[in-house]
Amino acid sequence: MKILVDADACPVKDVIISVGREKNIPVEMVASFNHQISEGTGVKVIVTDTGQDAADFVIVNRIQDQDIVVTQDYGLTALVLGRNGRALSPRGLIFTGDNINSLLMQRHVSAKVRRGGGKTKGPSAFSREDRNNFLESLLRLLES
Repeated sequence: MKILVDADACPVKDVIISVGREKNIPVEMVASFNHQISEGTGVKVIVTDTGQDAADFVIVNRIQDQDIVVTQDYGLTALVLGRNGRALSPRGLIFTGDNINSLLMQRHVSAKVRRGGGKTKGPSAFSREDRNNFLESLLRLLES
């Protein structure tokens, strides 16, 4: 088992690295070459080009059964779940087959509204509570 991270905009990289080291679980940070991420003990950095979804394709190609992927991307999440991986958002939401379809539909409806000139509400600012929720959810996934 390993933890793969869609690392370009991940606010909990430090938490993931700490848990990976503590639990002796390899961590792979996947990011475009525009982002500086340091390798360290137990952390492998995989650099991609800046193309749309480049990091997503690398993650999907590297995932194995029961690996954990940390991402905010619902499309990537659906692919991960389809390959028997597990997925978690940086805010601590554990993605499942039960919730990903409604999240994808929500994303589609919001995009349709924006294409039509409407506005949609973005996410709230990342909080300490989000960080704590993430840690609890990550530990729960690792124990299951």
